[in-house]
Amino acid sequence: MYTADFNHKRKFIVKLGKMLHKYGTPAYRLEAHLAELTTHLGLKGSFIISPTSMTFVLWTEGHEQEYTHASRVNPGDLDLGALSRTDELVDQVLQGKVSINEADALLDAIDTRPSSYGKLATAVAMMASGGAFAMLMATSWNDVLWSSLLSLVVYLFMLWAAYSPRIANMLEPLVALAAGIVACAISAYIDPGINIRLAVLSAIIAFIPGLALTIGFAELAARHLVSGNARIMDALMLLFKLYFGALLGIEIGFALFGVVDFVKPPPISHHFAWLAVGILVSALIVLFKSRGKYTLWSLAAGFIAYGVSFSGATLFDATIGAFLGAFAVGLYSNLFTRLANAPAVIVAMHGLIVLVPGSKTYIGLNSLISGQDFVVSDRVGQQTFLILMALVAGLIFANVALPPKKSL
Repeated sequence: MYTADFNHKRKFIVKLGKMLHKYGTPAYRLEAHLAELTTHLGLKGSFIISPTSMTFVLWTEGHEQEYTHASRVNPGDLDLGALSRTDELVDQVLQGKVSINEADALLDAIDTRPSSYGKLATAVAMMASGGAFAMLMATSWNDVLWSSLLSLVVYLFMLWAAYSPRIANMLEPLVALAAGIVACAISAYIDPGINIRLAVLSAIIAFIPGLALTIGFAELAARHLVSGNARIMDALMLLFKLYFGALLGIEIGFALFGVVDFVKPPPISHHFAWLAVGILVSALIVLFKSRGKYTLWSLAAGFIAYGVSFSGATLFDATIGAFLGAFAVGLYSNLFTRLANAPAVIVAMHGLIVLVPGSKTYIGLNSLISGQDFVVSDRVGQQTFLILMALVAGLIFANVALPPKKSL
């Protein structure tokens, strides 16, 4: 039989692990965090975490009591606000300010807490993310406008999916298909100056799994082979679904509205890239549900990532630029944990999203299948792989140069 003390501790550890997984914590960070917590609570533990399953093995010194728990879970989505509040609660438990029983109830309160950002703010953030990405691609103001409106169409489908399991199961290809049809209609009846494929990519940029690919490679680098491979394959399947949905939507749009000759409008100046980074990170703060008190930290992470990577690419090449950008973001996020006593992932994600080559992966897939480039690209497939490797290497070097204070 389990003692009451062991029972409370193992329930808390299991619930905490599932919640942190639900909030999008990478496997290698989650396992390290649970191992550290288990030691602080006077227990021994071993954990196997993957995107779709979790196994907990807990025991006391001498194996007088032992407990094993395995469960099937769904891949988590980033919720940086809940992650931050959960981390603060764990700190209070370790400092003896909150009992295990109280913490168990507070975990439920965190999980059921409504988002600090309403539907209107989220809709504006979705529109801003699409428009900002189009600006970063140095396309035209026409594409920025239409990308923002197409992002709103995508968000409406996301709201629909929240109430319909059938729509939720096919959400990714469906939003890409809808964006493709609407973009073709805009080209035929309103503005022949819209770059249809780029506008569709900008509209669905929130779904492009560039960050998931980077995390998957980071997990492989940390020798978490099962989790890393599972995450990479999930990201690739998501990419295929998005691309097929966009391809089908554009073909349907052409069949319905006809193919219109593209009238290329004046391009946006590259100087607007800094504004685009600020808008994109601000949108991500809302979409990732980050807490308001970390806004300036998050914005700084985005500007550091872009500034360092752009300078590195100018002096060397895109791969070295990505490495230096990731290294700078890693140092900055580890410094953040020491100054703010919060998980590094809170600001690291905002910096990494500026660096990850998710759009390049999509563009490379389009070039491979259709043989057409809707933006200027040179060796995009090779460059994407090298950038992913450079990002992982940059984060590893940063953790060696300035070890993180927290495991999260």
